[in-house]
Amino acid sequence: MIDEGYVKYSCSWQEGPAPISANDEILSVRDKMFALKLIGYDEKHGVGYGNISIRSGEDFIVSGTQTGHHPKAHPEHFCRVIDYHFTNNSLSCEGPIAASSESLTHAAIYELDPKINAVIHVHHKNMWESYLDILPSTKKEVPYGTPEMAREIFRLWRLPALPQHKILFMGGHEDGIISFGENLEEAAEILEYYLEQIS
Repeated sequence: MIDEGYVKYSCSWQEGPAPISANDEILSVRDKMFALKLIGYDEKHGVGYGNISIRSGEDFIVSGTQTGHHPKAHPEHFCRVIDYHFTNNSLSCEGPIAASSESLTHAAIYELDPKINAVIHVHHKNMWESYLDILPSTKKEVPYGTPEMAREIFRLWRLPALPQHKILFMGGHEDGIISFGENLEEAAEILEYYLEQIS
């Protein structure tokens, strides 16, 4: 069962203004992912899936919890993550909406390399089944949105394949895939490339 959307960490959310403007690139890239059905809404399980983020100084901006069902993203669908702690599984954010359930995983990826400025988490059954355990993959027993997932990502980064491919497949999160890059364009192009390979 897909458990996307259920926040597993302790989230301290302070309501505030949207951290992006209506013409920011993150909106158009997110909408492109929606058009490709990489971000969206799972009617069977009644949950939105997929999220997207960008580094912003010492913080990062991420799509909010349960926004996957919106065909078009708006600034009020994003918040700023201002603090996080893997050890006690907590996160602080501010904006018009609380942070996505995958935000600690995004934080772990930003910790890998200061050159990483964008992260995209999507779901795609065929892509996931085609590349799981072939390209960098997390262990099946590691659940998403947990300190264990952060440690698993740090482990994978020490192997050559993850820095090379910039994509990972989540063994314990059915159909879950994460790409990242120096910018949103690179992170999106990686997903599009592997999607084309199975089409």
